[in-house]
Amino acid sequence: MNLLYYLENLSLKVSLITVVYNGEKYIEDCVKSVISQKYNDIEYIVIDGESTDSTLAILEKHKSNIDIFVSEKDKGMYDALNKGIILATGDIIGILNADDMLANTDVISNIVSCFKQTSSDAVYGNLNYISPDSNQIVRKWKSKQFTKKDIELGWMPAHPTLYIKKELFNRLGHYSLNFGTAADYELMLRYLYRFQINAVFLNQLIVKMRTGGMSNASFRHRYHALINDYKAIKANKVSFPLITILLKKMSKIRQYLH
Repeated sequence: MNLLYYLENLSLKVSLITVVYNGEKYIEDCVKSVISQKYNDIEYIVIDGESTDSTLAILEKHKSNIDIFVSEKDKGMYDALNKGIILATGDIIGILNADDMLANTDVISNIVSCFKQTSSDAVYGNLNYISPDSNQIVRKWKSKQFTKKDIELGWMPAHPTLYIKKELFNRLGHYSLNFGTAADYELMLRYLYRFQINAVFLNQLIVKMRTGGMSNASFRHRYHALINDYKAIKANKVSFPLITILLKKMSKIRQYLH
């Protein structure tokens, strides 16, 4: 048996983490999109923040498909994600927000194939924003294979499409709780820009993401998101941070033009 054949047929376990708090409206769509995956070696982890609506009852219906379940108070979304990462036993870690869905039944299979073919540290792809009620596409986040310069020019991958090898979290750190809603942006800057991990673009639709979210809830939230973005950029020593943050905001305009 040659090495290439062995690597191609070696099973990689994928740990998928969903964090939720009072997500009764969409959590079942999220869970079903995981259950429907054709890839067999998935560890599904759900971290609940002690929901008070019907979220727990919905999750109970699907408990046979949830490998690790925790329901307890936390310090917010990124603290809950860190709990899931610590519990994960997979080779690869992906995050699926409670309002979101995997785009089709082959998503995880395709991501694993990309990891095997490229020997990469991380894989990311494309994302569609959809209307919360109609599932109609609002805008498209079409990504690309990036360079360090792209990040300085405000580019970033769609965080919900980013799958990362577990050992990188152990080596480079988890989500920092010092950057508010920009914790995901800070982690991507740390991994992709500061440490320059080998992240590969998979030109496929990975996630359908409902519009909304914490950082877009109000002007006040948007202001704090901007400040946290700037702090994340400065912390990771990106050149010309004011230019980066301005171009990052402007880059969203292109998502409406696809």
